[in-house]
Amino acid sequence: MQLFTTILTWLGAIALIIGFILIVVFYLRGAFRDYIDYRAINVPSPDERRFAVALGSLSNSLGTTGRVTGFWFEADEIQPARLEAIRTAKRCIHFETFFMTPGRRANDFAAALAERAAAGVEVQLVIDHYGTKKLPDKYWKRLEAAGVEVRFFKPFSWKAPFDYAGRTHRKLLLIDGKIVLIGGAGISDFWDGQKKFGDQAPWFDFEFRLEGAVVSVLEGMFMQHWASANGTVDLGVENFHPDSPVDPMILVTPGEDPSYRSSSIRALFTTAIFAAEERVWISSPYFLPDYQSSQALITAKKRGIDVRILTCGPHNDKKLVYYASVELFGDLLKAGIKIYEHQPSMLHAKSLLIDDKWVSTGSANFDPRSFFHNDELDVSTDEPQMVQHIEQLFYTGFERSRLVSMTDWRTRRLWKRLIGRLVLFLQSQL
Repeated sequence: MQLFTTILTWLGAIALIIGFILIVVFYLRGAFRDYIDYRAINVPSPDERRFAVALGSLSNSLGTTGRVTGFWFEADEIQPARLEAIRTAKRCIHFETFFMTPGRRANDFAAALAERAAAGVEVQLVIDHYGTKKLPDKYWKRLEAAGVEVRFFKPFSWKAPFDYAGRTHRKLLLIDGKIVLIGGAGISDFWDGQKKFGDQAPWFDFEFRLEGAVVSVLEGMFMQHWASANGTVDLGVENFHPDSPVDPMILVTPGEDPSYRSSSIRALFTTAIFAAEERVWISSPYFLPDYQSSQALITAKKRGIDVRILTCGPHNDKKLVYYASVELFGDLLKAGIKIYEHQPSMLHAKSLLIDDKWVSTGSANFDPRSFFHNDELDVSTDEPQMVQHIEQLFYTGFERSRLVSMTDWRTRRLWKRLIGRLVLFLQSQL
């Protein structure tokens, strides 16, 4: 009995020490700070000429021009489009991504890159160290043996362990300094649908191709990370072209090294919501708005704006995040905001549609990681084809989704609520 009491005493002491350490760590990480209340007045509407300038300035975006020359909807179209773009390369291929896993898609991707490298094409990859950890070293060595240059973004270092929390979440494929493919999909068979997540169809995602001066801007974004990974950047004329006055306006938001005080992605999204006059439609697999973003959406709804959220349903790859997301539905549903949960499979499409005038899309989710931790890359434009493509994507997503009711939200199980609340407390570290 005395031994049992001693053990309990020691366990209690250890638990207190661990709890104290966690509180100190959270305190040092700023988990208890007061976040900035983001406000704006006299916000221009998306059809005013000053809108793009105001939005770009507030979100540290670069203004350029370009045009949409391709759009691929559904997982089975995205990988072939990327491989076809790679096969057309004559001079250089620059690729940056967050997520890759072993499987057919990764093997086909490697084969396409190796073939071009063997043909004398410069192939440079910036690969997130964390998001590609499941791929074995022999995969990268095989690419390097074929002449592909591989650099890992922020490998773990004991000299600065907290730096590992900030990842590159970009998905960027540049070909010959002339075309760029952007989207949300990783190089992974996950996008075919995963039974372990309950998927009954391929993941819901899209990819688009841009041409024009915007390609040069995105080359610069790639080269920032290439240089930070100890690569040598090439600023030759082949990679950088002047603007074309006939192409539509495009804003490029890099979301570089964000913080709670300076988040380009949150400024981009929130300012666009302020500007809406008819609708705000958001698609995000991980929908975890901070308090200020939630209030911006609620205020928009009170102004008579059609506010809709398209997000993951029960089929998703991060159950804990899903439970946390659902915890935040209450105030939004009470305000009359419509929330759609995608049913057949994981939803991975990320976009923001404002009225019928403006769209922002790229790698960023509507969550703390994209706002305050990751290096993201979004493009925003009023280019009519792009707006139409994204609008159709939303309509397709709504048709495949279930509209969440207040009754659904109030009757969810207690254990899901508890898990969701715990994750929300930790959400700054997600």
